[in-house]
Amino acid sequence: MPYLKTTDGVNLFYNDWGHVRPVVLIHGWPLDHSMWSDQAVFLAENGFRVIAYDRRGFGRSDQPWDGYNYNTLSDDLACLLDSLNLEKATLVGFSMGGGEVARYLNRHASGRIDRVALVSAVTPFMLKTEDNPGGVDRSVFDQMLTGLSEDRPGFLADFGMAFYGNGLLTSKVSQEIIQWSGQVAMMASLRATIECVKAFATTDFRPDMKCFDVPTLIIHGAADQTVPLAASARASKRLVPDATLIEYQDEPHGLFVTAKARLNTDLLNFLQPSGLSEEDRRMLRM
Repeated sequence: MPYLKTTDGVNLFYNDWGHVRPVVLIHGWPLDHSMWSDQAVFLAENGFRVIAYDRRGFGRSDQPWDGYNYNTLSDDLACLLDSLNLEKATLVGFSMGGGEVARYLNRHASGRIDRVALVSAVTPFMLKTEDNPGGVDRSVFDQMLTGLSEDRPGFLADFGMAFYGNGLLTSKVSQEIIQWSGQVAMMASLRATIECVKAFATTDFRPDMKCFDVPTLIIHGAADQTVPLAASARASKRLVPDATLIEYQDEPHGLFVTAKARLNTDLLNFLQPSGLSEEDRRMLRM
């Protein structure tokens, strides 16, 4: 299994499929790289090199005590790009992973980056404050932390219902999908799971959004109860006015499952590179 070592000695697991233009998929909380399975297979089958990795503390990566702040997490992403010597890469960040995209562009610039996509992302700032009145009240995050500390499996089961848009009378995904998500989430360390809630709840990415100087796609579900649309995607669009915003009506946070065919198509259309060499075009047709 492929691993790389970060600057502070943490081993990160990653998959590396396909060839030509690289696409780096950054998973959301509380899952791991496997949440991207449908997108990874689809994009690799369409000729792209797809790299999906486990954030420190999650999946098959090491579970250190420290390093769950966005500066460190974005440096981990930089280590991946540098170690694999990726050029003209596309970064696709889901939910918490959108924060890594934003902080990476701020700390490391866009020299290796061709374009970026934010999917159901927490950017630009989740927490409700005096200067961010449309954010989420701190009590919501406090309840998450309490639930994780008291009964993590039970909390994750309930969280999964809203994550995928399942209600009392309607179900957008099977119960097996929710159970699978809970199993994946339980592979992470409790420390990482809790510290990452603190990170995505309180990190203000508004200054980072000024560093988006490459083509940007924003995709978000209009029925997202986990990361509300108005406080996230629409706010990000105001800060990155040249970005393309696509809102998925009636879709929840976990649209990588509930709207996977549409997401696959929208990502592929966004990724179609311009200015390819004839050799690259030949490889993409294979």
